[in-house]
Amino acid sequence: MKGIRVLDSWALLAYFEGQQSGAKVVEILKQASKGGIDLLISVINWGEVLYITEMRHGRDKRDEIERFMNQMQLDVISADRELTREAAGLKTAYKLPYADCFAAALAKTRKATVVTGDKDFGPLEKEIKIEWL
Repeated sequence: MKGIRVLDSWALLAYFEGQQSGAKVVEILKQASKGGIDLLISVINWGEVLYITEMRHGRDKRDEIERFMNQMQLDVISADRELTREAAGLKTAYKLPYADCFAAALAKTRKATVVTGDKDFGPLEKEIKIEWL
């Protein structure tokens, strides 16, 4: 059975911005392209990548990143009621930033591992698997 990874926006931003931790993301993307793992992102975190990219680098770079994400083996998962309810519960329990709650909720509901370097996820280690960058 192949594994499932949920990318937090932190992971994709590290990759797109050429940070050292982005090298691990490259390996994860290679695994996904070979069919070794399923790679998911919540539409909330997908949007977070876009708005942070536009804030830091402008609209042209945002559009470039969006085109690139659309070519990745990355399933963008909509925020339906079940996922949003789970995210709301995590927000209440752990006081995480709201977008992070969607990555965590997606990992929890899909029995997946979150890929991140965002220390805000630390308190969740008892509830979900985390692959630290």
